[in-house]
Amino acid sequence: MSIHPTAIVASGANIDPTVEIGPYAIIEDEVTIGAGCVIHPHAVIKKFTTLGNNNLIHAGAVIGDEPQDLAFLGKPSYVRLGDHNIIREYVTIHRGTTPDSQTVLGNHCFLMACSHVGHNCRLGDRVILANGMLLAGHVTVGNNAFLSGNAVVHQFTRIGRLCMLSGGSRMVMDLPPFMMGHGDSDCVGINRVGLRRAGYSAQQIMEVRAAYRLLYLSGMSFTKAIGQLEESSPNELVQEIIDFIKAPSKRGIAGPPPGARSKSNRTSDDE
Repeated sequence: MSIHPTAIVASGANIDPTVEIGPYAIIEDEVTIGAGCVIHPHAVIKKFTTLGNNNLIHAGAVIGDEPQDLAFLGKPSYVRLGDHNIIREYVTIHRGTTPDSQTVLGNHCFLMACSHVGHNCRLGDRVILANGMLLAGHVTVGNNAFLSGNAVVHQFTRIGRLCMLSGGSRMVMDLPPFMMGHGDSDCVGINRVGLRRAGYSAQQIMEVRAAYRLLYLSGMSFTKAIGQLEESSPNELVQEIIDFIKAPSKRGIAGPPPGARSKSNRTSDDE
């Protein structure tokens, strides 16, 4: 174990012998740090935090601090990180609000500088948060989602798998899998590049695009569009969209950008 002499490491921390801890880092009691982790200078790992293996924590990051929630009563709650995550400078990740609740990150996530993960959030695997990206409490983010710089996501919002959220966006409603969010909670299309990079075929991507057009550009209600999709023997990706929209939601489902439905329904004479 390599611990810089200026680091402060509590005697009650459980640290693998292969961990490296840099100058002026602080590791509190009841922290577990797995094999191969590197803790850079001035990083702070608060109590009730567990880091899996091979995580890289950059300078000034704070993991496991108390939630920014007036309902917090000071009881034990937790932060759990999986393996191979990169946490860049001044990222903050807060522990759960209610007793024994958790904030959870999966594996291979990349949280860029100054991004924030609020209490009770759950991030899947290979999630990317760009610089200044802010997640409020109880947000769920699916695998392989990319949330761009200085975007904000309202509490209890769900972001589906392989979604792309543009920089500076404000997402206050749920964004279904494979979709692109932009502006003020607008669903503006599918994440075609992300789907292609994930190895999905042109046919699968075309069917996701057709599902988007039916849901967002046809003028149908979500209920009617979902019924029509279910009758069409959807592929696994479209079924994932259906299941996401039908699942319980506290925020509702993001809609199309203003005017998108009316524009899609124009005749050639209108244009």
